[in-house]
Amino acid sequence: MKKNLLLSIGQYSDAGKKSINQDFHGAYIPEGPLLASKGISVAIADGISSSDVSQIASEASVSSFLADYYSTSDAWSVKASAQKVLSATNSWLYSQTRNSPDRFNKDKGYICTFSALIIKSRTAHIFHCGDTRIYRLSGKTLEPLTTDHQHTISSETSYLTRALGIHNSVEMDYITFPVNEGEIFVLSSDGVHDHLSNQELASRLLEQSDNLNELSE
Repeated sequence: MKKNLLLSIGQYSDAGKKSINQDFHGAYIPEGPLLASKGISVAIADGISSSDVSQIASEASVSSFLADYYSTSDAWSVKASAQKVLSATNSWLYSQTRNSPDRFNKDKGYICTFSALIIKSRTAHIFHCGDTRIYRLSGKTLEPLTTDHQHTISSETSYLTRALGIHNSVEMDYITFPVNEGEIFVLSSDGVHDHLSNQELASRLLEQSDNLNELSE
């Protein structure tokens, strides 16, 4: 008997010490034919801290991705569908900055990092740019599935080499691999992984193992 695709999803975000939460996240689990043709999607974005409007970029990027991906043609592949949506989103963010009072200052622009995970059937698809991250919990180890697009100058100074909205076009990392029943994935922004090591984050997840395994019981 063919099993339906099932995911258990937990989400949380907080501004912390900042006055504005520049992170945004979301997930969509469709019903009916879309579940088979498009799969389940989860996305996270983080606006650059130097900009007062980057939280708008984060929310727009995640919201448009989760909505527009499911509006693309069923004849398109997951890769083609997601990349067309992200290209359109990038163009919109770039134009918002170009039409703003700070159009010549990218540090004040509509710019955000972005990572998305789409699981369709038994295959995972990752789309990524910036320094948000996607991990897979493998046993007691947190396995990084993305690479930060960041240039480090010193322990206190670094800058993004890729993100949505920086240029009028964007290059996304694309990764695909098979998934197995019971696997656990983690999406995070630097508000988490800059303060918790992979080992610490894995330990905290394993402390909640009963909750994480609830779906498969």
